Amino acid sequence: MYRFNRYLNIIISVLIASTFLFSCEKFFDPEQELNITDEKMFDDWYEYRSAAMGLYGLQQNLVEQLVILGELRGDLLTITENANADMVEIYNFNISRNNIYASPTNFFKLISACNNFIRILQKEHPEVLDPESPVTNYDRLYGEVLCMRAWTYFTVARIYGKVPYIHESLVTIEEIEQYINSPGTYTDSIYINFSRDGYYQDTLYNQPVTLDKQYYDLDLVIDLFTNQLENNIKAVGVNHYIDNGDASWEITVWNTWAMHALLGVMYLTQGDYTKAIGHLEQIIYNTFENYRYQLDYSFSYGNWRNIFSYIDSREHIFTLWFNKTNFQQHELQSMFEPFVPHKYMLKPTRFAITNWETVWRNQIMNQNDQNPEESEMISPGIPGDFYRGYGSSYLYLKNGIPLSGDEYMDMLLLKREEDLRSANAIMEDVDTIVWKFSINKGRFDQDANFIIYRAAGIHLYVAEIYTWWAHERNQQIVVFPTNAINIVNNGSNYDINPRRRQMGVRGRIGLGGTNDGIRIANIIYIHDPFTNEIMGYRDLTGNLLAKQLLLEEEILNERARELAFEGERFYDLMRVAKRRNDPSFLAKKVSAKFHEGRRKQIYNLLLDESNWYIKYFD
Repeated sequence: MYRFNRYLNIIISVLIASTFLFSCEKFFDPEQELNITDEKMFDDWYEYRSAAMGLYGLQQNLVEQLVILGELRGDLLTITENANADMVEIYNFNISRNNIYASPTNFFKLISACNNFIRILQKEHPEVLDPESPVTNYDRLYGEVLCMRAWTYFTVARIYGKVPYIHESLVTIEEIEQYINSPGTYTDSIYINFSRDGYYQDTLYNQPVTLDKQYYDLDLVIDLFTNQLENNIKAVGVNHYIDNGDASWEITVWNTWAMHALLGVMYLTQGDYTKAIGHLEQIIYNTFENYRYQLDYSFSYGNWRNIFSYIDSREHIFTLWFNKTNFQQHELQSMFEPFVPHKYMLKPTRFAITNWETVWRNQIMNQNDQNPEESEMISPGIPGDFYRGYGSSYLYLKNGIPLSGDEYMDMLLLKREEDLRSANAIMEDVDTIVWKFSINKGRFDQDANFIIYRAAGIHLYVAEIYTWWAHERNQQIVVFPTNAINIVNNGSNYDINPRRRQMGVRGRIGLGGTNDGIRIANIIYIHDPFTNEIMGYRDLTGNLLAKQLLLEEEILNERARELAFEGERFYDLMRVAKRRNDPSFLAKKVSAKFHEGRRKQIYNLLLDESNWYIKYFD
């Protein structure tokens, strides 16, 4: 018979269980690898859904790679003396082919699984190919798998610069490896090509098919998969809440909002701001479900850290769920914590820490923009982004014990008063650790959820677009940088919403006011980062480009405060450097974390854009 009589090599890394739908806690045993024939497996809907959970198990296996490749190559994360050899290679941009974090194997396993499941859905439920047929759960499942495959290709292309296109007839990792290692063509034994309607016009090949090996760069990947998502999906995301009453399920599978996020980020990466804003604004300006992704008091001030404690549909868009009880774990705590049995291999950079500690709230200036040299600081205010920074994203440890909040604030205030001797006494023999994946976790849990997309990140993408997006209005080309500032500071970009008072990205942690919000004006004052005293100023009067560049950098720094260690930093730097057509922008930021003797070498290396990618397929 045809290909579907082969074993279904989805390589499911979760245990199929008929009871899985009753709650997130019934996710499956990730250690069991199953090879199940499609005849045995797809007798009813629950078996389809169980198989789909295997795809999410494979996506879970990517979490450590996502963090290390997306953060360790950036400017917010560095290595400790305990780092393993593979981490050191990533850090130094000197990556060998057998580096475990650089291997594309887990990505290809996921692509293979998606290809297989897509083909089975097309064969057994060809209505998924018919745009006129009523929407069913099989359509929603089909949408999930198409989104997952598109995300995987997009992620691989950002890491490696190019990706071999894996033909849909290749449905096992063995076939994919043979195809990738082939000299240029690969002969596949049997292939079924389904027509659009899927019912009566299948084109069948029951003889060997020769496949040309093709590599797609990032632009081609975006073109191909945005077209698929825009045109081939009728619905995304099975609504499990109807069956199990667990609202978190909606967030732990690909869903409509996650699809918009993926499309928006892909278009933004390509520089198509009109299409990007069309998808991202559907998320932040949606008026459905109690305006769910608008930034209100829900995670304001001290509640910000709760974003990482549980899954909540007001912030989380798509999150990979983990749970120790069900053996759903990862190694992030081990990488970041110094407590036995953890290894403390990675830690925040100096820039990451100072980016939080040199934010000021409630400052008071006597500002004279007509004669800026006469402006003076009346009160420098209070230093520190202490809701998102200390105690949430990072900690200081002395002799294995965290510094208290009082000690931390004393240190910052002593720096403000330029009493560095006393400040340094507090910080003597202190270790700095990443804490975001340890919030409310026990020593051996290692099961923090991993967020792929969340509301604040989307708001900051939209702010970034408004910084540059120029379009025609009343026969004039206009840009809206004030919209970007409002999105970040206080949420006043929204129409008045009496149901949910908007606060903005900075506003919800108390930094979006007149005196402590991002401000882009004609006169930009330069402050000492540790005392907040005025050191000088820049006159940007009439210089829109300079204001846009400054605002872009402010938003990039805000992304670092809000989204540090969540896997996107290096790609943020890449995107901005490409927009500016200036590789030195990325090179300068990344090389700054190296010691003086190595800094220049890394800077020069990263001036060559080809070195931003892992050259696995060269």
